[in-house]
Amino acid sequence: MNKGIKIGINLILVLLALGLAYKLYNSIMTPIKFKQSFEYRSEIVKDKMIKIREAEIAYLYTYQKYTSDFDTLIDFIKNDSLLIPKSTGVVPDSIYNTSTSRKEAEQRAIDLGIITRDTLKVAVKDSLFRHYNVDTLAYVPFTNLSETFQLNATIIKTLSNATRPVFELKVHNNSFTHGLDEQQIINVNDAARDNDEFPGYLIGSMSEVTTAGNWD
Repeated sequence: MNKGIKIGINLILVLLALGLAYKLYNSIMTPIKFKQSFEYRSEIVKDKMIKIREAEIAYLYTYQKYTSDFDTLIDFIKNDSLLIPKSTGVVPDSIYNTSTSRKEAEQRAIDLGIITRDTLKVAVKDSLFRHYNVDTLAYVPFTNLSETFQLNATIIKTLSNATRPVFELKVHNNSFTHGLDEQQIINVNDAARDNDEFPGYLIGSMSEVTTAGNWD
């Protein structure tokens, strides 16, 4: 075998070894990089969903129902107010010691003028969304304002025949993972379905009274 052919073969072997090393490295690093990016995006998505939940709870406090319309929710944040009860003063131990309950003690203190109660009117935006761009509240992060969260609300009847307002906010994994490895996204979604779980994040429920997130 002449020297030129031998050098050529060695070069090919080196290139093959480098190619295999790159494939091995890529097969190890792809899921690691995906996991890091997925978890980073997930935290931002969940933080925004929690802000929407705060707005819904404030809306419920004001109107005794939830809303399924983001425009209504945003208008509420921008232009409405919350009525916050405020107490001034402290119930003395002498009243607590001669009362049968905390409620009775507080009422006696109010009657005696020791405690005063008032209601403060606070703008929703100032109390919950200061320095927050509420105009983008409906949009899912990492979608360039092209996709919105799914928001629904209704009234349900509980097992005790009581009527209760409920809401559900959710987003599919596919919505906020644009640009990430497609096979890894499929794997995450399949794993959720195998566990009978929603392949994404959701808060609340349309069938039970809860405001918990499915990651809690």
